[in-house]
Amino acid sequence: MSDVMMIPVLPSVSLPETLAFYGALGFEVTHQQTAPNVYAATRRGDIHLHFMGMKKLDPRQAYTTCLALVPEVEELHEAFAEGLRKAYGKVPVAGLPRISRMKKGQSRFTVVDVAGNSVIFIKQGAPDEDDEGADGSRSDAHSHPDSHLGKALRTAARLRDFKNDDAAAAKVLDVALARDAPAAPLERARALAARLEIAVALGEAERASALRAAIDEAPLSDGERAQIQAALTAVDALERSQRSER
Repeated sequence: MSDVMMIPVLPSVSLPETLAFYGALGFEVTHQQTAPNVYAATRRGDIHLHFMGMKKLDPRQAYTTCLALVPEVEELHEAFAEGLRKAYGKVPVAGLPRISRMKKGQSRFTVVDVAGNSVIFIKQGAPDEDDEGADGSRSDAHSHPDSHLGKALRTAARLRDFKNDDAAAAKVLDVALARDAPAAPLERARALAARLEIAVALGEAERASALRAAIDEAPLSDGERAQIQAALTAVDALERSQRSER
């Protein structure tokens, strides 16, 4: 049945804004009409998305979701992020529209358009959510999976990367970090780095500054500090992406 195709039809509050957003992602408009009803068809390679007008939709209450299985995700995310940077002056990672962050080895990311529709791009053959490592890194996810910080890191990663809920992920990490429970310095530093990334994404400048200071003051060996450098480098890249070019 290779000739069968299914195409999602997503709601749109403003068709021009919707098409501009997907145009920034590299989608081309293959059909557009305003009468007898508002409708448009777009495509990017083999990915087809159609849109119908729905003026009364509240994007903040939207829940429409579709999945796109693709051969790879890291390069696609990079292309989308660059297109959005050119269109919006920075990469939107919070609010509407937005694109979720992407870490090396991560198998999926989410794009939320101007109408609140979520399109989740998943690498073909990727593991289910429960098999995916936490914090975008399989090695970090299972360092101490049974400790309170290890469990918090895994839960926060699911909320952030699969549920697209930074606020809930931040709360989980805040509660775990506030507990007076034994934890290895490296594990605590990893939790601090994960919370730092979310703070940057949410625009929590003061919180981010405090988290950086806590990481700097952590009693880590040179080898341990090198292990969290990748996470800190990713945070630095995220901060650069948030600086407006306009």
